[in-house]
Amino acid sequence: MINPIEHSKTKDTAIKYKVEPYVIAADIYGRGNLAGRGGWTWYTGSSSWFYKAGIEYILGLKIREGYLSIKPAVPNYWKEYSIQYKYGNSIYNIFVERKENKNNRDIEMYLNEKKVEEGKIKLLNTGGVYNVKVII
Repeated sequence: MINPIEHSKTKDTAIKYKVEPYVIAADIYGRGNLAGRGGWTWYTGSSSWFYKAGIEYILGLKIREGYLSIKPAVPNYWKEYSIQYKYGNSIYNIFVERKENKNNRDIEMYLNEKKVEEGKIKLLNTGGVYNVKVII
């Protein structure tokens, strides 16, 4: 269980874990009366890598040189998910949907219901709200 929030799903597991559920612990004890307890939080520096793995490599949200692209690597049983991304004063509401019988390598992207042909969206700091739909 890499995700630290998993260690605090119930009151009992949170009491056993004893450390912050939003920080990756360097240690989780496995024996004796300390089994299940976390240790050495805020020590590993791994939170940024954890964030990067989740956002970029699983959900597929990539920001490069002012452009947004989505290339997910989510499990096949995930039928949909959404992300809200803030860029400057603008909000990008991103909805990703899996279509049956679709080649997963072919990704369709829409910005405010208009198809995006180049597979990436130029981010704008206009204070607007943009709706992005991605079909995988």
